[in-house]
Amino acid sequence: MSCAFAMIMAGADNADLSVLTEVRSEPAVPFAGKFRLIDFSLSNCVNSGIHNVAVLTQYRPRSLNDHIGIGKPWDLDRSSGGVRLLQPYRGGPYGDWQRGSADAIRRNLDYVLQQKEECVLILSGKHIYLMDYRPFLSHHLRTGAPVTIAVRRVSRHETHRFGIISLDTDGRVIEFQEKPRRTEQNLASMGVYVFRRDFLVDVLNNSSGDDLGRDILAGLVAQGHVASYTYPGYWADASTIQAYWDANMSLLAEEPALNLYAPEWVVHTRSQERAPVKLGPAADVDGTLLSNGCQIEGAVERSVLSPGVQVGEGALVRDSVILNDTIIEPGAVVERCVIDKEVRVCQDATVGHSENNRPNPELPARLNTGLTLVGKGSTVPAGMRLGRNVVIHPLSGEDAFAKSEGVESGKSVGLNLR
Repeated sequence: MSCAFAMIMAGADNADLSVLTEVRSEPAVPFAGKFRLIDFSLSNCVNSGIHNVAVLTQYRPRSLNDHIGIGKPWDLDRSSGGVRLLQPYRGGPYGDWQRGSADAIRRNLDYVLQQKEECVLILSGKHIYLMDYRPFLSHHLRTGAPVTIAVRRVSRHETHRFGIISLDTDGRVIEFQEKPRRTEQNLASMGVYVFRRDFLVDVLNNSSGDDLGRDILAGLVAQGHVASYTYPGYWADASTIQAYWDANMSLLAEEPALNLYAPEWVVHTRSQERAPVKLGPAADVDGTLLSNGCQIEGAVERSVLSPGVQVGEGALVRDSVILNDTIIEPGAVVERCVIDKEVRVCQDATVGHSENNRPNPELPARLNTGLTLVGKGSTVPAGMRLGRNVVIHPLSGEDAFAKSEGVESGKSVGLNLR
């Protein structure tokens, strides 16, 4: 039996993913065609021999709950251990809804105390990486520290997105900065922690902090309780729309840093039965990831297509991420876009093409690089022209475009569902 059970944090809202998280939680966001973000943490657990897993949900959990179900794709449909969905609740000594990762675990300490394993592995459900947790756990036990954080180097341009730490010569954490605006350090917390179970219970019972990183770990670092483990492999936090697009596009490299094809480390997921990919006589596909059930009659360049996507004759999809069952009708052009599930881009529409790169005021710091977003279940009318940094909110029908011929760069259409 493993020395640890896992708790996957899967309840946060994230407006930085715009239309993708208006209809689902962040861990349920599709990625790499057929997967969802939470598949990586779940698969890492079972591949590491950890078969006792709790998933803590809160924000828009329905699609996540449907995806995980009883855990069968990950061999977690077990009577002993297996996967447990710990739903949020109100009332009792904690009052209203959970307010952060530490608060979520605190509300489930009765579950923690029922587990037999001596260590608690705390994970995020939104990170993309293939990690064997066994060396990490062995390192934690060898050091004797009550807490160990997995860390890795990140770009100095990205340090403002992460918890940044400093180490002493023994690998002990001596400083923790939560998303600093400026720092000379670039060693980031991966959001992968292991606690001695009884120590975690004691800390949360004697603290009112809501967030594990910002409120709890900073204090433990000051007390000298936190060790580190350096992870050398690929790891991505796709928590902004640009990072999400970049992570998908990186899969199209000749030798991608994230190897989804390694037979010794399979990423498991809940898959629908679909027909094979079908390429029509006029299809032209280059540098693209196609999922099962795709039907391509037009041209697709440097894109990631999820199951069931259809691209009509004479249509062009370039540098885009297209999610399940979206239909690109004949003659349409889709360029540098993220298009959610069950969208219809009607005949001769142009989406994401303009010389104007005006930022979108909904996310001026995030939606300013030319990406256009179309929310789940929307319809882009025939002949419609959408510029860059445009947001089409979910369920926007043809009437939402008010009979206009186009949407200028940086504009939005439809109702924000948040």
